[in-house]
Amino acid sequence: MTGFGITGWGTSVPETVLTSVELAERFGVDEHWVVSRCGIRERRIVGPGQTTASLAVEAGRAALDRAGLTGADIAHLIVATATPEQPSPATSAFVHHELDIAGSAHDVNAECSGFVYSLMTAAGLMTLDPRPILVIGSDTHSLTVNPADRDLGILVGDGAAALVLQPSDTGWLRAWNLGADGACTGSLKVLAGGSRMPTTEQTARDGLHYAKINGNEIYLNAVRFSVRSVRATLESAGVKPEDVQHVVPHQANIRIINSILSHTGLRPEALVTNLAKYGNTASASIPLALSEALDARSIKKGDLVLLAGFGAGMTWGSMLLEWGGVPA
Repeated sequence: MTGFGITGWGTSVPETVLTSVELAERFGVDEHWVVSRCGIRERRIVGPGQTTASLAVEAGRAALDRAGLTGADIAHLIVATATPEQPSPATSAFVHHELDIAGSAHDVNAECSGFVYSLMTAAGLMTLDPRPILVIGSDTHSLTVNPADRDLGILVGDGAAALVLQPSDTGWLRAWNLGADGACTGSLKVLAGGSRMPTTEQTARDGLHYAKINGNEIYLNAVRFSVRSVRATLESAGVKPEDVQHVVPHQANIRIINSILSHTGLRPEALVTNLAKYGNTASASIPLALSEALDARSIKKGDLVLLAGFGAGMTWGSMLLEWGGVPA
């Protein structure tokens, strides 16, 4: 069984900053109301010409450069996104072309759990085909939100981040847990645009192509399923919560994150978060926070790093990595 190590990482966020002050003015509330509800002070929003694929390409190229590789070295490309470039073909096809990837390409849509799902898919592929894999999380959820929707409007931001995985004799993955509960599909949804409700002039007039959220359901399910997943992963690894040096959760909402920490016994000082700066970047949120921590050199060889995501569907997933060190 071949393990993997992470040898490259990269990020891409739009230049346009949307502050909570601006959103507070739009929705007729004060900034404190926005920040107290979600912990977000600003977020990045795509501008003209920027798309899910263009952000993914920038992040992927940066990760390849860091790893000292090119697209010709990559055996498999996996793009995690819930806001695809277009309904068909997959977003990964566009990224594959721009980065001159030599190998396969496919998308993973597990909403905000997508990057953990993709990383586990890559780990499985590595055991069968021990060659470099590029995993990218990229989302532009600002384009799916009704401008009049306060509940979602204060949360979402756009961005992308990428990791390069290469074979490792030691292997970094200590334990993992993935799950889903399809009974929870109504908590966050985009009704129109699929086979159940194709896009028409009427669906567009009714705004059914915009995302809709049930905040209370999302909160309760995110905490419940994430706590269950984290406990299962730590138990499988034989690791106590207090022994984890770095916790990198999906950057959704600071209240959800704090509740997960409280219910699992994970140390608050272990939390890695950039939520206040970028908001909820969906599939990009975990690799974006992880990449910034790596750039800051705060993660050391031998540290235990817990990744934990949750998303609409509901989906959830967690992985415990024993960091193998940053390549020279």
